[in-house]
Amino acid sequence: MALVVVLLILLYLLASVRILRQYERGVVFLLGRFAGVRGPGLTLIFIPVLQMVRVSLRTVTMQIPSQKIITRDNVSIDIAAVAYYHVTDPEKSVIAIENVYNAISQISQTTVRNVVGRFSLDQLLSDTASINDQIKNVIDLHTEPWGSQVTAVEIKDITLPENMQRAMAREAEAERERRAKIVAAEGEYQAAVKLGEAADIIAQHPVALQLRTLQTMAEISIEKNSTIIFPAQFMTTVQEAIAALSRDTAPR
Repeated sequence: MALVVVLLILLYLLASVRILRQYERGVVFLLGRFAGVRGPGLTLIFIPVLQMVRVSLRTVTMQIPSQKIITRDNVSIDIAAVAYYHVTDPEKSVIAIENVYNAISQISQTTVRNVVGRFSLDQLLSDTASINDQIKNVIDLHTEPWGSQVTAVEIKDITLPENMQRAMAREAEAERERRAKIVAAEGEYQAAVKLGEAADIIAQHPVALQLRTLQTMAEISIEKNSTIIFPAQFMTTVQEAIAALSRDTAPR
């Protein structure tokens, strides 16, 4: 009889052994009342007097399902996001809320819809990082009493209607054409300025025009063309160029 009792005690002790991993905490209840939080390692839970709920402290990746949202400028879009959170207070995460994951999931969907709806489509596409921070801060305010902290929220997918995609494609194409025309106009303006400066210099030195003519003829001859066109005033200008050179080289 004594052996049976000893065996029963041993079996009870074995059944009371609990091992908590490094990332786990155990919320212990004594006859239904909170009795403390157990750390990682070996611990004994004497059932039914004691009960323990395991709580993981690791960061949880939670998918926020895609949902339809109307932006401030009345554009209907589908947005999917992802949130990262972890438990900071095991006691609150067990006592203050029934299911932390479901609660954060629901409040995240509502917050994404409310925050994104306050922005226009252009702001949503260009300032996503700031919007992510605003969503995270709002969710974190709700989850703090539950012993959880939201570390990040990222909008990972924005789906636009087909007509809006076509309109944005046309807008982008028109913007590229506008920039191309501006660049071409700036090039023409700079070329005109340089040509004007060159014309002023040639006006001050008429011989330069004749030298430029000779250079152009030399370039034409390199191409092995069978026909070379001489300007009508070529001989006159050549004589003027020779006379000017003679004046410049004559002894004074």
